[in-house]
Amino acid sequence: MELNQAITLLQHPAIIKNDKQVWADLGSGEGLFSRALASLLAADSTIYAVDQNKSALQKIKQQQKVMIKTTYADFVKDDLAFHDLNGILMANALHFVRDKTTLIKKLAGYCHKEHCFLIVEYDTDTPNPWVPYPLSFITLKQFFQQCGYKSVDKIHEVPSLYGRAKIYSAIIKP
Repeated sequence: MELNQAITLLQHPAIIKNDKQVWADLGSGEGLFSRALASLLAADSTIYAVDQNKSALQKIKQQQKVMIKTTYADFVKDDLAFHDLNGILMANALHFVRDKTTLIKKLAGYCHKEHCFLIVEYDTDTPNPWVPYPLSFITLKQFFQQCGYKSVDKIHEVPSLYGRAKIYSAIIKP
């Protein structure tokens, strides 16, 4: 995926604000979506790029107006030292998590009261070796509503290079 396509997937008025924000990008890899998010946030914002692949984290390029700080950790198993996050981005990461309910409750504890989740996923419920615990947009919406979130909106979708399922983005707010 190209950076411009990643930016399009993330664009939403709820995250494009004039105030600086603090976000975590969980399962950031080499930072494609961290950079996309950085292009949308106000100057002096911070993004914590979290991944368990050290070499991927080392490839993340710094942005001029937004600080990207890398954190080597397994966001499912490890306790993260975050607090008062404005949002959590998970791009192609949630489909690796079996116990999503426990994870979302844990992550919400790192966030400000008016936080949001920004999710990018394949629009399928059919698992495969690369997407072991998928969730279509319909399943994602039901899941987050069961977790107590009131607003679950699809932002955008694009064709996937792999398989027949499209890639969608969604924003979730309490």
